[in-house]
Amino acid sequence: MSEIAPVSAVKGASFEGADVSLKDRGAIGMVTIRGDFASAAFVKAVKDVTGCDMPEQRRFSGDADHGLAWMSPDELLYVCAYADAEAAAKALSDALEGEHHMALNVSDARAVLSVAGQGARELIAKGAPVDMSPQAFGTGDLRRTRIGQVAAAFWLGDDGFTLVCFRSVGAYVFDWLKASATEGARPGLY
Repeated sequence: MSEIAPVSAVKGASFEGADVSLKDRGAIGMVTIRGDFASAAFVKAVKDVTGCDMPEQRRFSGDADHGLAWMSPDELLYVCAYADAEAAAKALSDALEGEHHMALNVSDARAVLSVAGQGARELIAKGAPVDMSPQAFGTGDLRRTRIGQVAAAFWLGDDGFTLVCFRSVGAYVFDWLKASATEGARPGLY
């Protein structure tokens, strides 16, 4: 991690539409954790270091500032304060010594956006091949998919959606969401 203060790829951008708001979340700590979810030692180490319960498949366990995201059958994303990510990655590696694992600070490689408001669900639905109906996608649900035409992951929390994408496409994703949030741009499903 650099000694230079972190700068988001979206540079603090925000947008307020009629029924949706977009906001760059800035520097957020993120640690990719890979390992065997069936291993009791792995599960214990992850819980001990992060303080979070293991999420179920396609779920997020925690809140927007601190939690674990299920990313694949052998991958989690730990979300924490930016300043804590490097120490968390090291603590995980130390706690998992002897277990097949990887714990890597990926904070500087990602952009994190919040998508909130009455139109947020439909805005996400416009760009992602996911059933976003309230019956199919509820609080704590997560998908690792695409938005527009780029890789992304998003989950629904109490205050709206958190969307994570690669830093290199962060500005594109923000601009895509902003353009898709304008009056008359959404299909009117929900």
